[in-house]
Amino acid sequence: MLWFKALHLIFMVTWFAGLFYLPRLFVYHAMSEDKKSIDRFKIMEKKLFYGITTPGGLLTIIFGFCLLITNGIANYNNQLWFWLKMILILFLVSYHIYCFLLLQDFMYDRNKHTHVWYRWFNEVPVIILVGVILLAVIRPF
Repeated sequence: MLWFKALHLIFMVTWFAGLFYLPRLFVYHAMSEDKKSIDRFKIMEKKLFYGITTPGGLLTIIFGFCLLITNGIANYNNQLWFWLKMILILFLVSYHIYCFLLLQDFMYDRNKHTHVWYRWFNEVPVIILVGVILLAVIRPF
């Protein structure tokens, strides 16, 4: 069980690192005007999303399920903190998918947002991270 927990946390950190950095790249990409910079950001965003962020997210979820199975899913059924955490994770997965859509927009030069919008967008995973950690560690309710 401790191996599952350690791997879950390692890949969670990897996932969040990608979700923190990808929108930051979007900020700089939205500010770029020369072709060389734009092409460089396209490569960086693609490598980050497919090479770090997505594998980190998938492995976080896989090892989270391993923890659930090891601990017994029934132990969590009437724990409000757990279900709130699952809701936040659904928001995080939705954010991840939306990042994919934004990545596609940049890849095909269809970006509709300003760098200021991406600066605000970049704060969303911070709020989710704080909520998930507080729920998992403090386990209120």
